Amino acid sequence: MMYRSYHAGSGASDEETPRPRRRARRNRARRAEGITEGEASATPAKPVKTALIAAVDILARQEYSEAKLYEKLACKGYRDEEIEGAIARLKERRYLNDAEACARQFAFLYTESRNSVRQICLKLRQRGFTKEDIDACKPRDTYEREKQAALRVLALKYPHDADRQKMMANLYQKGFEAGTARDAVELYRSQGSEDEDGDI
Repeated sequence: MMYRSYHAGSGASDEETPRPRRRARRNRARRAEGITEGEASATPAKPVKTALIAAVDILARQEYSEAKLYEKLACKGYRDEEIEGAIARLKERRYLNDAEACARQFAFLYTESRNSVRQICLKLRQRGFTKEDIDACKPRDTYEREKQAALRVLALKYPHDADRQKMMANLYQKGFEAGTARDAVELYRSQGSEDEDGDI
């Protein structure tokens, strides 16, 4: 009777106790791979894909510069030689071209965003593009575009009669040139005066 009550009180079932056969089979498989129990968690798994296939997968999701792609592959555990070989192959097949990628990304930000040209250049540098590639994308005359971008910044944050110095300071912080910022602020304030005159 004592034997039966001991098992009844423990609440353990046959399913909860690991089967020796399964454990032995798992250990044999690990020994065959040369991995012990302690090493299984300590050693990082070697990437299953080649560096080239991993690079193609990354570029299929988003366009990257050569430097950023290198960084991403290194984080996945690929060795320098593998990464360099993959990048050389991609450049050879024209899947990777920093000058063209930089031009596309600059054009998008220049047209669609309210960032100053200086901010756009900084973003592209952070994405791994070189100063030479970025400079090649910049139009010679950016004044009108910069003024319109500055006006969009002001319209989102300030009423037309806001403090002139605060508006100027905000535009400086966002990378707009002094002359462009001053002209944008004056134009923005004058637009507010025109609206008031029209309401009367």
